[in-house]
Amino acid sequence: MHKKTLTKPDGRALHLYSSNPIEDGIVAPSPGADPIHGNPHMRWHPLRGEWITFAAHRQSRPFLPPPDYNPLAPMTNPEVPTELPVGSYQIAVFDNRFPSLETDAHDPPEALDAGLVPTTAGVGKCEVVVFDQNANSSLGRLPLLQIELLLEVWTDRYREIGLLENIKYIMPFENRGVEMGVTLHHPHGQIYAYDHVPPVPARELEMQSKHYQRTGQGLLEGIIKAEIGSGERIVVQTDTVIAFIPAFARYPFETWIAPIAPKASLLELSDNERKDLALVLKTLLLKFDNMFDNRPIFPYLMVMHQAPTDGQPHPEAHLHLEFYPPYRTKDKLKYLAGTELGAGLVAMDVLPEQKAPELRAVDVAHLIQ
Repeated sequence: MHKKTLTKPDGRALHLYSSNPIEDGIVAPSPGADPIHGNPHMRWHPLRGEWITFAAHRQSRPFLPPPDYNPLAPMTNPEVPTELPVGSYQIAVFDNRFPSLETDAHDPPEALDAGLVPTTAGVGKCEVVVFDQNANSSLGRLPLLQIELLLEVWTDRYREIGLLENIKYIMPFENRGVEMGVTLHHPHGQIYAYDHVPPVPARELEMQSKHYQRTGQGLLEGIIKAEIGSGERIVVQTDTVIAFIPAFARYPFETWIAPIAPKASLLELSDNERKDLALVLKTLLLKFDNMFDNRPIFPYLMVMHQAPTDGQPHPEAHLHLEFYPPYRTKDKLKYLAGTELGAGLVAMDVLPEQKAPELRAVDVAHLIQ
């Protein structure tokens, strides 16, 4: 993997990655020359016991801009600056211009409601990961070698960001499709780095830790062994990586990808596991895109969960990707509504055992390259 790090006119970092050498002389552009200091902060939700981030400056970020302006495309006209330069790189990562969290966030407001709502600085880091220079591509349509490169990029960012002071958890993710709140259609994802382990991965790690302490085995490791033994919910499987719809899925086509052997983070993957992970990821996304006829974009939320970067051992952690596509069927969406949002109890009207065979049966072998 080749990497070149540049600085944008507004001071933000730009990292270019490629499987081949990247030429010299590339200049990093920016839509604006002046840095945006949003100084986000967090407020404590005393009834739920969790932090809420407030970053009002994000209201100024680009939102579904007109077709003739793509801020994630390589800049070809200096009068219309974008985030990326022209060059021979394949993948780009840059500091979000409108971040929800900042490494130098400071001076939060005073506690609210007579001190019952404490506040703190919104410390963290937010990066944008542009998967390809082609605006009409998608993660699933990238060549296998470029998806392997993306896994190396995610690994590099996990390693580098994890060295920053106060960063405790790093989560790559992708929102795809307007149904999932996408504001730019160019194929891209994001990386959020937090100064604490957020509630969802924290709960997962808590349950995994209790199981590990009780049994000496990883919880997800045991689930994967059981899924392999059953076979009815498996979507794709290689020698080292599996994709399956969990028995406890909260969405009809919710699918998890994980190495079969327990690996705490991307840093622990072998070359074979990385290659298999790229293959399974591409296969699953092609299945999503070919699940229903005449749907140019199959929306989903993809999140990566792995070990915290808090300097502590995490033998309970098991790297995995979680996909949340909102579809029940071709024409019906699954929304979280009253019982889900109000009570926190998801109501499912289909069984994972019904949906996994549907997804497994989608033939995309001829599309893998």
